[in-house]
Amino acid sequence: MILKDTMVAIATPMGVGGIGIIRVSGPLSEEIARLLFKSRKQVDNLMTHHLYHGDIISPETGAILDEVMITLMRKPHSYTGEDTLEISCHGGPLILQAVLSEVIKAGARPAEPGEFTRRAFLNNRLDLSQAEAVADLIMAKTERGLEAAVSHLKGELAKKIEFLRTSIIDVLAILETSIDFSEEDADIERNSEIAGTIQAVVDELHAILMTYERGKIYRHGLDAVITGKPNVGKSSLFNRLLGEKRAIVTPIPGTTRDFIEEFIVIRGIPVRLADTAGIRYPENIIEQEGIALVREKLSLADVVIIVLDGSDTLTEEDIEIIEKNRTRKTALVINKMDLPRVINIEKVRQLAPDLHPLWISAKCGDGIPALKEVIYTLAMKQEDNRQATVMITNIRHKTAIEKAVVLLSQARNSITGGLSPELPALDVREALDSLGEIVGKTVNEDILDRIFSTFCIGK
Repeated sequence: MILKDTMVAIATPMGVGGIGIIRVSGPLSEEIARLLFKSRKQVDNLMTHHLYHGDIISPETGAILDEVMITLMRKPHSYTGEDTLEISCHGGPLILQAVLSEVIKAGARPAEPGEFTRRAFLNNRLDLSQAEAVADLIMAKTERGLEAAVSHLKGELAKKIEFLRTSIIDVLAILETSIDFSEEDADIERNSEIAGTIQAVVDELHAILMTYERGKIYRHGLDAVITGKPNVGKSSLFNRLLGEKRAIVTPIPGTTRDFIEEFIVIRGIPVRLADTAGIRYPENIIEQEGIALVREKLSLADVVIIVLDGSDTLTEEDIEIIEKNRTRKTALVINKMDLPRVINIEKVRQLAPDLHPLWISAKCGDGIPALKEVIYTLAMKQEDNRQATVMITNIRHKTAIEKAVVLLSQARNSITGGLSPELPALDVREALDSLGEIVGKTVNEDILDRIFSTFCIGK
């Protein structure tokens, strides 16, 4: 990446608004400000971090493009660590595009997605976990997700990772000293101390890993899939949970061929709810494809909602659906409680002894609040690990920590097994690099490209 050029982008969402901001970063920022901006008062020198009122002028025609406020922030005290200019225009698309064009004519180039934050990382204004937190902050879907993003942006995750890396560096130093000054007799007490230090780090990493499943839900929300045989009331339940008629409901089996998705919110958690085709032996290729999609959705679901018909007998299709989802987080729902109860409830309990069948009426709304609580409880059901002082929400961080745990465990076993210190030293060094990927100490351009390509342009 070229860090000596100047880039520009519209930093606010496109559309009509009160204010639109154009952000410029790079060595030409002040020159562009002097070329395009005419202050309402005489200004000999633009002071850093001061707000100035005036007009943006087209140098070619002398036409006033907009009445604006500008701020020049000189390096290194800016978001990117470079000279930065922010132009606060009126928030009309034509105005913003006109000013943007003039800035590009003055020597700036259009910024790439996430390039401002990428430069902040490359200029050591942010570590990589903080840079990722910027995007999480903008895209947060829940209050807890927002809290986690703010925590990471403030450097809490980085501090924890660096603390653990320091312990690992100390271990590596001892091991490498042992290689250089080997002794005929192994120091059992020293090896026991090293193994204990490694295990303490592994325990702390495990505690952080335990926060991921909950953190992922806080960051992205959760996926809940409604499944069951045809005509048990899946679409009716879907509509009832949404509070509106979204899925077509008919007494004809196979009405739902594809899946329909909508978002609902349960106790502050966004839930992507999917209504799916009824599972049965397919009568044609269209229905076959629909059922294949159902199985794929079920494999990815955070919560599975199995719907049974309480006004009918239990069938082989019902039994198969229950058995194939027993290992998942499952809510077992018995619908049509407004009709005479025919289903053999004892047989249901035998098939799923760990589940507690919930009677509902999708038609009348009975039991729906209780079902929402069940969905929330299932999604958040995990050990609440109080030892972890930070929460991870990013799969990249989880993968890096998991790799470090495996490598450190191998190193500990090598040490306690009396192997030559060269072997555990290799694993410890690799574990150190793996944790370094989280904060950007050991990361390649491909990873950076992948991370920042998900950012919006202008951030």
